Amino acid sequence: MKLLNGKVALAALLVASTVGAQESKPKGAAAAQQAAVQDAVKLPQATVLELKNGARLLLVEKHEVPLVSFSAKLRGGALGDPEGKEGVAALTAELLQKGAGKRDAQQFAEAVDSVGGQLSVSPDREVLDVDGQFMARDSALMVELLSDLLMRPRFDQAELDKTRERMVSEIAAEKDGDLRAVIGTYFQAFHFGAHPYARPVGGSESSLATLKREDVLAYARAHLGGDRLILSVVGDFDAKKLGKQLEAALGGWARASTPAPVAPPTQPSKGRRVLLVDKPDATQTYFWAGNTGISRTDPARVDVNLANTVFGGRFTSLINTALRIKSGLTYGAGSLVMTQTQPGVFAISSYTKTESTGQALDMTLDVLSRYREQGLDDATLASVKEYVLGQFPPTLETGLQLASKLSELSFYGLDSSDVDDFASKVASADKARVQAAIQRVLPSRDDLTVVLIGKASDIREVARKYGTVTEMKLTDPYFAPRAEKK
Repeated sequence: MKLLNGKVALAALLVASTVGAQESKPKGAAAAQQAAVQDAVKLPQATVLELKNGARLLLVEKHEVPLVSFSAKLRGGALGDPEGKEGVAALTAELLQKGAGKRDAQQFAEAVDSVGGQLSVSPDREVLDVDGQFMARDSALMVELLSDLLMRPRFDQAELDKTRERMVSEIAAEKDGDLRAVIGTYFQAFHFGAHPYARPVGGSESSLATLKREDVLAYARAHLGGDRLILSVVGDFDAKKLGKQLEAALGGWARASTPAPVAPPTQPSKGRRVLLVDKPDATQTYFWAGNTGISRTDPARVDVNLANTVFGGRFTSLINTALRIKSGLTYGAGSLVMTQTQPGVFAISSYTKTESTGQALDMTLDVLSRYREQGLDDATLASVKEYVLGQFPPTLETGLQLASKLSELSFYGLDSSDVDDFASKVASADKARVQAAIQRVLPSRDDLTVVLIGKASDIREVARKYGTVTEMKLTDPYFAPRAEKK
């Protein structure tokens, strides 16, 4: 699936419109490609173990190469951040890697590196992701390090201080660098307002500065536990033997002290409103425009994928063709659908010279309106089907990709049909189905949240054309105007 969530979506949008791809095939190739994808891309059957503490283990033997890959999801993520403590989940994720069990931060890193392993923890809005890969001969060490990280983190004060300072510095560097890295955070904070989806996953300069070790310990007690764990392992191992090792290592992990947080429903907003983030020395304006889209489990997610790919999900998309290829107003324009347990955002993104801000925004809204009214023709539908089918198999080639997909499906309560039936659902999509997805998910030009980052003194009047304007400064140590926080 090309519907994205969390950091993956933001990173993908940075390159979606600036990297070309081979998007057409000889006539008659579509049916053969569909058959090939349908035959090749099937989720392997997993051995599923449910531990007494609530942990869920999914094990898949794959003996082609002597590697073992794993992907774990811990329910909670940034949803567990208390009000005013945004970023505590992200700080916790960083510290889980900075010493655990008998090893301090350096010893833990050396234990991974010495065998050529990989192990990382990253925060997302609704989960903490723990991913890794080791040689099969080092699987016992893998289990030891993983169980130490999850169950016996040190949370050393010195490491916390260094990590918190680095996280604040990284936000400041992003604001001073490529603003495509932060505009999505501003957009979600402004669009969702008081909803938990508005919280910056990585925190803000102001919230991170307040975090103490006690906050991390409180988060760990509340949100780290066996009942929060989904762990998928794919690779060169005996499932029965590894299952016993994992049960012995993780079966004694206590449950988290609180129920897993659940995001309340989200709804599309009505009317237009604009956030203008002032960067006085800017020579370009960066913008996002969009509204609330769909959830990860939406029944029409394949049709939405196709609809979005045509509009802004590939190099020859409608929006990139208009803003970059034909008009030269930008080096890249695209759109994305961010999916979570509740509907996330659909957003259009681009950037342009300060003086062409209005022209680029007007063109964006014109392309959006025409697409909503006219839909797509037969040739475009055939092209996007081939493109999506061609992009799908490489997402499930490696053991780590398979493990990540298994954990993702388990988290969202989906089964293997999400993958196994993907090609047939793409092939069966018709213009009416895709047009229905366009109408439902791509917002009307009259119902938009718009975020602009640029030189406010030069674009303030332009911004007012698109809705009621709220202003803040890029140097403000947070991502939403204070009036938006209720």
